[in-house]
Amino acid sequence: MQEIYDWLRPWIVELTTFVQSFQNPWRFYQVLIVLALIAAGQLLSFVVRPRAEAWARAREGLRTWQLRIIVVVLRRTRLILVTVLLWTAYWIIREVTWPSRSYLIGIVATLALAWLLIGIATRLIRNPALRAVVRWGAWAWVTLEVLGLRADAEAALDGAAITLGETRVSLLLVLKAAVTMGLLIAGAGMLSRMAERRMARSEDLSPSLRVLAGKLLTIALFVLAVIMALNIIGFDLTSLTVLSGAIGLGLGFGLQKVVSNLVSGVIVLLDRSIKPGDVISLGDTFGWVTELNARFVAVITRDGREYLIPNEDLITTQVVNWTHSSNLVRLDIHFGVSYDSDPHAVRALAREAAATVRRVVASPAPVCHIVGFGDSSVDFILRFWIEDPAAGLTNVRGDVFLALWDALKRDGIEIPFPRRDVEIRNPQALPGAESPATG
Repeated sequence: MQEIYDWLRPWIVELTTFVQSFQNPWRFYQVLIVLALIAAGQLLSFVVRPRAEAWARAREGLRTWQLRIIVVVLRRTRLILVTVLLWTAYWIIREVTWPSRSYLIGIVATLALAWLLIGIATRLIRNPALRAVVRWGAWAWVTLEVLGLRADAEAALDGAAITLGETRVSLLLVLKAAVTMGLLIAGAGMLSRMAERRMARSEDLSPSLRVLAGKLLTIALFVLAVIMALNIIGFDLTSLTVLSGAIGLGLGFGLQKVVSNLVSGVIVLLDRSIKPGDVISLGDTFGWVTELNARFVAVITRDGREYLIPNEDLITTQVVNWTHSSNLVRLDIHFGVSYDSDPHAVRALAREAAATVRRVVASPAPVCHIVGFGDSSVDFILRFWIEDPAAGLTNVRGDVFLALWDALKRDGIEIPFPRRDVEIRNPQALPGAESPATG
């Protein structure tokens, strides 16, 4: 019990002093003024925010970052109004009366301004959990600093500690580590996104090298952020030797696939065999690559399904890359005409029909060849080229078939179908047939 009392003593003293200060009437008046200004700010927000939102909606041609700033400001309309009212009242009372009569109002105004700036600044952190840690940690630190309780709070938090071997872990150390690491990781994330956007605009790098450079830079920045955070809070980095050995053991026994996918991803990026925008076929999956990640490749098919293919499969299995060195893709369709047709005219007609389809390129030009003499038709193959396989293959084949159908019908060329002669060897066995005796 004595230890708990010693830990709570600074807080009890500060609370007692704060309560005794209200024996002065002006302290009570300041509390009433603060509460009245908070209520006034709430009422004003009901009037100001709808008009501000209407004004923002009327703005046209705003960029994305401008819209984000407007949204952030509109969500904090009440706090902005309360902060303005508090600072206005503070300066007025300070000028017309004694400074001590505006002391509490000044503290509340400072806290409101600090909370407002922290809330706006932490919106730059995209991760919600990380943003919450940084925001609440910064709010707590600023509040204690403004109230003059930071030293007592640090002493109290440092007193709540446990010893693990030769390492002393206190609540203060844990909080410092969480906030510091959150800030550094958030900064590393912002820097990596800025670098990736800059590299995405670089025409000197291929798409695969851009992805690889971005991933390596992101990993390096996050590792550096973690090391800096541990160093700032005074953590002994040599104690990570055992942890690194455990990680290596885990990689050897249970994470082979993960490591294999990571290494395969690096190989894919380095040899440039697959890059974003390529059209690939892997087994029954046909689609275009939208994203290269450390563990998998995202492929979207024509029906809107997105497949996450492990990088290891791209290395160990056969992959058809339709656009590896060129976007030109040749497609074939087979058809047949009757033996009464002129094959020379059919060849020319088929080439002209394929050339009328919008997606079929003029060079290389479509070609048509006889491939055989069937039971009831002369068989042809029509070959043509496209340069946008990502737009689909079945649809362009269908367009060429329709154009060929129209051309053959227009010139009176018959598309035959198999015919069979049926011989009835015992017609009397058919139902309803008359027998010779009754006939």
